[in-house]
Amino acid sequence: MATYLDFEEPIKELVEQIEQAKQIEEKSKVDVSKTTKALEKKLKEVQTEIYSKLTPWQRVQVSRHPERPYTLSYIKAITNGNFLELHGDRTVKDDKAMVGGFGEIDGKTYMFIGQQKGINTKMRQYRNFGMANPEGYRKALRLMHLAEKFGKPIVTLIDTPGAFPGLEAEERGQGEAIARNLIEMMQLTVPVICIVIGEGASGGALGIGIGDKVLMLENSWYSVISPENCSTILWRTWDFKEKAAEALKLTADDMLKNKLIDGIIKEPIGGAHANPEEMFQTVRKEIVTHIKKLEAVDSEKRIEERINKFCDMGVVVEPKVKAPRKSVAAKAK
Repeated sequence: MATYLDFEEPIKELVEQIEQAKQIEEKSKVDVSKTTKALEKKLKEVQTEIYSKLTPWQRVQVSRHPERPYTLSYIKAITNGNFLELHGDRTVKDDKAMVGGFGEIDGKTYMFIGQQKGINTKMRQYRNFGMANPEGYRKALRLMHLAEKFGKPIVTLIDTPGAFPGLEAEERGQGEAIARNLIEMMQLTVPVICIVIGEGASGGALGIGIGDKVLMLENSWYSVISPENCSTILWRTWDFKEKAAEALKLTADDMLKNKLIDGIIKEPIGGAHANPEEMFQTVRKEIVTHIKKLEAVDSEKRIEERINKFCDMGVVVEPKVKAPRKSVAAKAK
């Protein structure tokens, strides 16, 4: 049974009417094709209207939709099943929240890496809700170096509520693992494309988010903190999450306007979950197009442009350093 968000209620009603019309046609053998077509046309109009006016908080809700495709679904669809998953960080263990491996598109090999969430309660626990431990980020870096060794372009798919904040993760060096990825990704000699397909929260997202091109799906979000946690810190309650989402400027449009990403990938009418197959093909085309352009650029120039792009983000103000005051003894001399 399909899941609908609170603002999708008009869509739910039309879908139910279409299903009822089809059931009537099957049972009574009465031709209701005109009615069905009219309802389907109305459904597209309603979906277009609703999704063209989404608030930042509603986009956050869409990014978390339980039927929205996750990383492995994208990889398997994009590569037509020609994907070999690789495991382990060669130090601690294989982090199930971070997946990666070699995949093939039109005879060309890519390294795919991304966070994986679960499709049900059991799988969510198995995947740790898409929150990677340090070994997950170290596995990702190992795979990036492997791709660099064989000259294969890298595609990262970002979808995480953040890196795992547990005590054991901090003990094993969560901050160092993410920081290491940032500096290493800046210097990779192969092309790197990063795509936010759902949630892009905090350093957990940034740990695999340094690339020549950073793209976002239309209904994804990217921010230093989730709206709920931001609301909890500022107002000591989750009740202001909608206000926080607005203030954080976390939507794809906001990110592009602030020059923090390089482009937005349009989603099908009704979101990626409404037509996953169309979404897969759109992402596939974007990957092929951008990689082709990036491979035409010399690796040293590509690294320089990548570093400059991230260094130009934000505003840095260097304080004026005053000369140290002379002591009384020094003045006397």
